[in-house]
Amino acid sequence: MAADGDVHYDRAKEVKQFDELKIGVKGLVDSGITTIPRFFLHPPEVISDLKKPTNPTGSHSIPVISLAGERSSVVDQIRRAAAEFGFFQIIDHGISTDVLDRVVAAIKTFNEQPIEVKARHYRRDNETGVAFSTNFDLYHSNAASWRDTLQVRLGPTPAEFDKIPEECRREVMEWDREMVKLGETLMGIMCEGLGLDAGRLKELTCLEGRVMASHYYPYCPQPELTMGLASHTDPGMLTVVLQNQVSGLQVKQDGAWLDLKPEPGALIINVGDLFQIMSNDEYKSVEHRVVGNPYREARVSIAIFFNPSKRDSLFGPLPELISEEKPAEYKTFTYGEFMTRFFNKELDGKSLINFYKRSHSH
Repeated sequence: MAADGDVHYDRAKEVKQFDELKIGVKGLVDSGITTIPRFFLHPPEVISDLKKPTNPTGSHSIPVISLAGERSSVVDQIRRAAAEFGFFQIIDHGISTDVLDRVVAAIKTFNEQPIEVKARHYRRDNETGVAFSTNFDLYHSNAASWRDTLQVRLGPTPAEFDKIPEECRREVMEWDREMVKLGETLMGIMCEGLGLDAGRLKELTCLEGRVMASHYYPYCPQPELTMGLASHTDPGMLTVVLQNQVSGLQVKQDGAWLDLKPEPGALIINVGDLFQIMSNDEYKSVEHRVVGNPYREARVSIAIFFNPSKRDSLFGPLPELISEEKPAEYKTFTYGEFMTRFFNKELDGKSLINFYKRSHSH
């Protein structure tokens, strides 16, 4: 492999050639490659970080919370998990295992179709509300990550139904119906945890802007040299993730990475940057990543991102959560400006939230 300083290596050209093949990383794996293309190689500081032990001594595991408990207890457990970890898993959520299995299977089936079938859906623009590609930030990230993603807009204006791949069309719509109900339940609980009226975030359209990103992480021949998903925080309000039983997700806690072990029948919930801002730092949006997949079985995860639907509305810390003792930690901004800033940078740590942070020192 050529050295990093090789003047003959044209990264942009190699990325473009790969993208125009429309085969995704699954296509690379199917072609029988044993070394990954150079533009997937992550920098030494990321790679060396992968070699550090996960779940160091004294670390806590991500809480698993039953929604079947007494309401006040559930509110308290979720409040603490959102404040301390920014992540938690839920069980007894009322969605049958059959539905969970069917949605995962449908997404897997789509990704395992012949290349020519998937290529019809491969695009970077999201005009129809449906886009299939390798990495939304492929052209402006420092290193590509080993995954393919099908993204579908679910609300406020859903994608054109017949543009969703037929292998998973019905399951995607069924999952959205379940997510609307669950999203309202969770946001109500999390509002109560902040001392707010349960419907406060619903009033602000925070359940209406919904996007599904289903990620497919195939086997990687050199998982120690790349990532499945680079370290980042989610920009929106709340993310609900359904995954299969192949591990890979890691959450940052006190500077170390914790493995989030798949829990059968559980859904993963995490706080987004916008929710941290609106809660005035009561809830935490936490960095997470997915490591390259060393297993022959693909990892499948289906994330639903809840966001406000009003792009021109102003957002910032909720007035009820600001006081003399607890002044506003963030400036206000329009949601449209906030998301434009997210999509125009590569996925990385907490740079988005830090941009809106107020300085209290002067």
